[in-house]
Amino acid sequence: MQILIIDDDTELCDLLTEYLEQEDFTVSACHTAQEGLTAALSGNYAFLILDVMLPGYNGIDLLRQIRQSSAVPVLMLTARGDEVDRIVGLEMGADDYLPKPFNPRELVARIRAIQRRGESGFATWRTAPGKLTADDILLDLGTRTVFRNNAEIPLTAMEFTLLHALIKQIGAVVKRDDLAQEVLGRKLEMFDRSIDVHISSLRKKLGHNVNGIERIKTVRSVGYMYICT
Repeated sequence: MQILIIDDDTELCDLLTEYLEQEDFTVSACHTAQEGLTAALSGNYAFLILDVMLPGYNGIDLLRQIRQSSAVPVLMLTARGDEVDRIVGLEMGADDYLPKPFNPRELVARIRAIQRRGESGFATWRTAPGKLTADDILLDLGTRTVFRNNAEIPLTAMEFTLLHALIKQIGAVVKRDDLAQEVLGRKLEMFDRSIDVHISSLRKKLGHNVNGIERIKTVRSVGYMYICT
């Protein structure tokens, strides 16, 4: 898998490149926002590692530009303790985040978890294609696309997996911890709002209500329930 790192810290990029290549990834690095945007939209990379803080540019703004035309998986690198950047990054379409400093082994674990959500799931559904419907929503499991009233809704890999996890248990409460394991491939950390932010993004893209009823219901302190009317 080809990975693009967008980070102005050249020493960190060299370290991560060396480590990731030992894990059989092919890695390239860009150190400016414009260079990173061009490379990210080239279609040559299957995964992006994007630093929030770039010289003269906000990584979140760069992510917003990338998401206008690409659903490539993105892992954001954020400052430890900066919860605002993490939440905004997830809202803009990042699949997950990792606060600096971090252990490269944790980075690899996050990459592989996101990779499994996309590639392995796609392979399974491709051999057994099907569709799920819930009111105005249709999930095509073969192509991992979502339609609302026959219009395609662009979702990230994480958002699709999360929506599928909810709809396949429609009418039942799905615990946040269970969603984290299925969608993120990891346990939630203390004060980790990753699932909540992905849910918020789904609500915005799909519409909060259907037939006057809340589409995705929050069950306080437990999890979420997809409602079918």
